[in-house]
Amino acid sequence: MIVDGVDMREVAVGDAAGMADALARNRAHMGPYEPPRPVDFYTEHGQLERIEATLAEREAGRTRQYVLVEADGGGALLGTITLQNIVRGPLCSAGVGYWVDGEQTGRGLASGALAEVIRVARDELGLHRLAAGTLLDNLASQRVLAKAGFEEYGVAPRYLYIDGAWRDHRLFQLLLHDDPPAA
Repeated sequence: MIVDGVDMREVAVGDAAGMADALARNRAHMGPYEPPRPVDFYTEHGQLERIEATLAEREAGRTRQYVLVEADGGGALLGTITLQNIVRGPLCSAGVGYWVDGEQTGRGLASGALAEVIRVARDELGLHRLAAGTLLDNLASQRVLAKAGFEEYGVAPRYLYIDGAWRDHRLFQLLLHDDPPAA
């Protein structure tokens, strides 16, 4: 359990309907932070395709995605956190991305999930570095990253196409250890 009443587990094909429901329910909440999405993105079929692609990336060692679900009741999906673009060798790094249901913010879900993903990245995957980026005005996400020990190291101009325009992002990193990469 990452916080009281919320579990975190790896995403599964059976999460497609819950993911579609959560994303549709949070469309307005997440709109200012998201790229344009096709209509199919918010459907069970669209999410099933996305989850299957994510699971293939996991098998290839390039992604780990986790869902945050209510431990009690119906097990509603409340968010996700993803280790993406996992690279081995001398870089030994991954990016981190997450979102939390708009009605659940302020409960520590993102912080709890990020702490667990940091543990997985360091202790299970042996990664050296995690990276994350936020819109300049996404202060809530910046607080989550700072609380977890991430340090800002720059600003990337026009980094991602978000909410109808190329947006600048603050870039953050967390160094997990200085051991040499696994052979």
